[in-house]
Amino acid sequence: MSDAEKRDRNNKLNNGTNPTYIASQVTLLFVCPVASFSTFSSLWSFCSVSLSACETCLLFLLFCPIPSPLQTCMDKHQVVGVLRQMEKFLKGQELRFTEGFRIMKSKLATLQNSVSKLPQADQSPLEELEHGTKFGSKYIAGHEVHFACSQGYHLMGSATRVCQDNGTWSGVDAVCKGEPSECASNPCQNGGTCVEGVNQYKCTCSQNWSGSHCQHHTQTAPPEWSVMNDPAFSRKPRCAQVKQARHCSCDAGFHMSGTSDNSICQDVNECEVYRLDQGGTLCIHECVNVPGSYHCSCPSGYKLLPDGRSCEDVDECLNQQHNCSRGTTCINTGGGFQCVNPDCPRSHGNVTYVKTSPLQCERNPCPMESRSCHLAPKTVSFHYLSLPSNVQTPATLFRMATAGAPGRAGPDSLRFGIVGGNMRGIFVMQRSDRQTGELILVQQLRGPQEITVDVDMSEYADRTFQAKHVAKVHVLVSPYNF
Repeated sequence: MSDAEKRDRNNKLNNGTNPTYIASQVTLLFVCPVASFSTFSSLWSFCSVSLSACETCLLFLLFCPIPSPLQTCMDKHQVVGVLRQMEKFLKGQELRFTEGFRIMKSKLATLQNSVSKLPQADQSPLEELEHGTKFGSKYIAGHEVHFACSQGYHLMGSATRVCQDNGTWSGVDAVCKGEPSECASNPCQNGGTCVEGVNQYKCTCSQNWSGSHCQHHTQTAPPEWSVMNDPAFSRKPRCAQVKQARHCSCDAGFHMSGTSDNSICQDVNECEVYRLDQGGTLCIHECVNVPGSYHCSCPSGYKLLPDGRSCEDVDECLNQQHNCSRGTTCINTGGGFQCVNPDCPRSHGNVTYVKTSPLQCERNPCPMESRSCHLAPKTVSFHYLSLPSNVQTPATLFRMATAGAPGRAGPDSLRFGIVGGNMRGIFVMQRSDRQTGELILVQQLRGPQEITVDVDMSEYADRTFQAKHVAKVHVLVSPYNF
């Protein structure tokens, strides 16, 4: 073949024409991410790429005709070996894909399980109260909703309900009910008298009758709660003749006594009824029986609240009902008041104090060389706390904190303690946060009594003592539990 013919042949090959082929053989084509294999100048380079040089390539099996005069590709055994290697490679990829798919399914299942366990409240929120108010609108786990009734209504059910982790509400439904007379339906039979109580009633039966509604006929002596020997506590009954039968009844607060021919209405001692039956205390302090009824009274220095049974301390200082002289301070106590004028600590050595307010003293400037003066309290303050008897413990009575002057850095450390007046271990002093200490009552106190406890707060900067402040707390315990 001449040179011209050879050039013509090569041009045809390069231009994609079809020369004569002697056979069809398997050719391996690897498309690799390596830059050196991205393009090929001729078909001859296909057979020269080894498998080890491109293990992550995508394999194409092509049945391509190869010109017989050119270089031949791999033989059959080589092709089988390559195919086996590719089979192992693909199986490995399949295992990795299967394991990844399994892990993904496991994570999705875990996520779904976690989402299903998230706390949710009831789908329907708690309804508003008729004749009352609902406080709280967030329906998330741990949130509380409170209920209160309007004046003239009382709450039935739970006053507080908590959204629980399982999506339900604690307690039972709250309902505001009116307060009609418990005796309006005349529940007492056979001349019995209905006695109003706090959300309840009692039947005081006439002589020879007993039972919760005076439904049983008995022969007994007059009850203890009947006022028998005082004419002011007796009334004539109201009688009527109905079908040849005489029927008599008594006013509210009285019960029938005597025989049917000679009956009389005796006063019911409501105070004694509820004391004997343990039905609850009618009055928070003292119950006073009056003909046909009762009323509550409060000790001196207290006033009766609108509910007719509770007592509240009168603040003589606030109402200007005291007789404290000029230069003294009025301190309200349970049932009374005190006029106080505390003195500053006595001078000793270089330590002297001056009164800067009716209830506070400050130390005068110290000489530079006097260490004892610098260690003495910088301020001494006086505090008066009025408490009822038997207050529930533990109870926080007093807080002590520091306040830095404007433009001046405050202490970086505070220490709190009790320095006097706590011989019986009635109080403890503890830190509530970085800048605040609390005086806590840990034992119940019964009045009347007065207790004084001294607490101090020491300031430190860079672990160096700066100043100390003392508070003298006077606890005034009243003789009553209200």
